[in-house]
Amino acid sequence: MTDLPQARSAPPPSAPAHAPVPPPPAGPPPVAPPARHSAWAETAERLRASATTEPGRLRIIGAALALLVVAFGAVTAWEASARFASADDVVSRSQPLSADAANLYRSLADADTAAATGFLAGAQEPPEVRERYQQDMETASRLLVKAATHTDSTTESGRNIAALSVGLPRYTGLIERARANNRQGLPLGGAYLRYANQQMTNELLPVAEKLYEAETERLAQDNDDARLWPYVSLALGVLAFGGLFWAQRRAYLRTNRVFNHGLLAATAASTVLLLWLAVGQSVARAELDNAQTHGQQSLSVLSDARINSLRARANENLTLVARGAVLTPDGEDAYEADYSSGMAKLRSALGEAKKLADNSAGGRPVDEAISSVTQWSERHASAGTADRAGDYKTALKKVIGNEESTGQSFDRVDAALERALAQEQAEFTRSASDGRGALTGLAVGAGALALVSAVGAVLGIGRRLSEYR
Repeated sequence: MTDLPQARSAPPPSAPAHAPVPPPPAGPPPVAPPARHSAWAETAERLRASATTEPGRLRIIGAALALLVVAFGAVTAWEASARFASADDVVSRSQPLSADAANLYRSLADADTAAATGFLAGAQEPPEVRERYQQDMETASRLLVKAATHTDSTTESGRNIAALSVGLPRYTGLIERARANNRQGLPLGGAYLRYANQQMTNELLPVAEKLYEAETERLAQDNDDARLWPYVSLALGVLAFGGLFWAQRRAYLRTNRVFNHGLLAATAASTVLLLWLAVGQSVARAELDNAQTHGQQSLSVLSDARINSLRARANENLTLVARGAVLTPDGEDAYEADYSSGMAKLRSALGEAKKLADNSAGGRPVDEAISSVTQWSERHASAGTADRAGDYKTALKKVIGNEESTGQSFDRVDAALERALAQEQAEFTRSASDGRGALTGLAVGAGALALVSAVGAVLGIGRRLSEYR
């Protein structure tokens, strides 16, 4: 049997040399890297995820409550500390400096009055008048030094103090020259005295008045700062109380438990702090208002009255010293005109002080001063009549004599005003101290109560969280 030849398969046709190479089979598509989020976005995402569960919501509520009560306590401590500092400045710095400035003015004016009185007495100046002048100068010097230690030299008040420190020795030098010439019977002594009075009236006293006004303005600013309501603290306190109340009500609605001890303690601490803040500030405002209305205003009016009485007395004395040598543009005696102007201002100030006196202790000295001013005016008119008639000795006796003189009436006015000032000063200090006392401890108490409230809120929420473990 013959095998049939097998047919050979034709070889595959070769690809032409110019044919392109087919691409390799495509693999799976590349995986994109995961999107990167910021820390804030990741935190927000976790919070959103947590907020979908009750434990997550409780953690958020606890953190928010703790932050709110801590903010309430911190702001309250800061505002209460600022209010207390201002109230303390009113009591211990501003008002004493204002009173010192008023006393400085009074000492300068009284020294000028004493110098004129001693000059009128002749070559033998009465020892008590000389001693009064020296005491006034010592008081003025001491108050200047005290004011300089509490005042920046670059401020307006500092420059006023410097001007007084320079002008005061010049004034005392003129007074000593006037005394020396008066002892020798030389008429030049009267010229020196008048020049010294002009320096006191036109230079020293206006500067002292500016210093008093500056210290009084600083007192008013401190008083306003102490009385300012702590609006931010009160708002945060209301928010904290509302938040804690809402959290307790939410817990009650979800668990039917009436009290959550932690949240209850936090609410109690926040309520105590809120009431303490509101009541303390209200009392402080009321007492500081009383100190300002019935204390500082009366002190200011009484100080003006005393200063005008001193000016009137000095001008009354200088009327006899000058004997018509100094005239106004209208041809009138300048010192007599200034005396009349000072007495008119004195009566006006006493009338205002009478209205401000809120009790008999403050009103009685003012009534005595008003009565003495009336007597003073009558005696001055009698002395003026004698002087115009040419009876100088009688006029001098009616002005500086020991019996029924204008000097005695002036002394009664000055003594009555001094008692009235002491009464109003005591009332101011008492009211301002009570106002400061209402704020004592509030800053420290705010921190402590805020800590208690924060701990209570965290423990209260933690107690609820433990139920899910």
